[in-house]
Amino acid sequence: MDPIDLKRAVGSGLLSFPVTHFDQELKFDEDAYRKHIEWLAGYEAAALFAAGGTGEFFSLNPQEIPAVVTAAKVSAGKTPIISGTGYGTSLAIDIAKAAEKAGADGLLLLPPYLMFSEQDGLVSHVKAVCKSVGIGVIVYNRDNAVLTADSIARICDECPNLIGFKDGVGDVDKVIEITTKLQDRLVYVGGMPTHEVYAQAYFAAGVTTYSSAVFNFVPALAQRFYQALRSGNQPVIDEILKDFFFPFVALRNRKRGYAVSIIKAGLRVLGREPGPVRPPLIDLSPEEMTLLERIVQANDIEKIAAE
Repeated sequence: MDPIDLKRAVGSGLLSFPVTHFDQELKFDEDAYRKHIEWLAGYEAAALFAAGGTGEFFSLNPQEIPAVVTAAKVSAGKTPIISGTGYGTSLAIDIAKAAEKAGADGLLLLPPYLMFSEQDGLVSHVKAVCKSVGIGVIVYNRDNAVLTADSIARICDECPNLIGFKDGVGDVDKVIEITTKLQDRLVYVGGMPTHEVYAQAYFAAGVTTYSSAVFNFVPALAQRFYQALRSGNQPVIDEILKDFFFPFVALRNRKRGYAVSIIKAGLRVLGREPGPVRPPLIDLSPEEMTLLERIVQANDIEKIAAE
């Protein structure tokens, strides 16, 4: 997909990060993953991020990522597939090239491994990855890779295929500076954990789409919330936040890493087994699974998901 077409697609609707399915030996379960992608594609996501954060990019080895991307492309129909890439510059380039060869329509560049860097170093890193491929790239601003508005502008000047900025930091004032400075040069994506609870503040800052992790197991509810946000339907927004997202986030916040684990648990509640998370993540306890089941039951999510 041409980078400009990808930019347009990403900005057109709700996005999501499919989980990556594993068997009980923690090997990639391609058949189960493909069925999951086929199911999600029926709920009109604007794009799906294969091997992204919720897809446990950090636990996949580089040789597995093209296989995940290929499986997603085969199963997603017309839905664009964006692959994760990251780590040090050389490895990020290798993964980016392999994902492009496997059919990825674009890339999400996750932070480099471990090190905190100066802006000049981060700029060089992002530029090198962008220049290594012909597909569009979205840079993920979070953790040890927080770019300033000036740095992003410098990259844009040299890399026409940098088409997006995703924020996972939560400093809305900095996001406003970036959207004001770059205007429509980029598409802006919200990327906070369970972003729905932040979505109204980001919408006011000019970030009108986001990646929804819960789309994995409540796609109809996720789309209902997104449409209410876009249309300004405050009663529906408030209802879904109060009845679903706030109790869901309280459970997610019990332990580190549950932002991923609880999504696989949600699929498990629906009888759509995704397999366990890979270490160092841990799965929810039996008691926590019961609490999640209650959240599901209270919101008739099983009925909504079947519609």
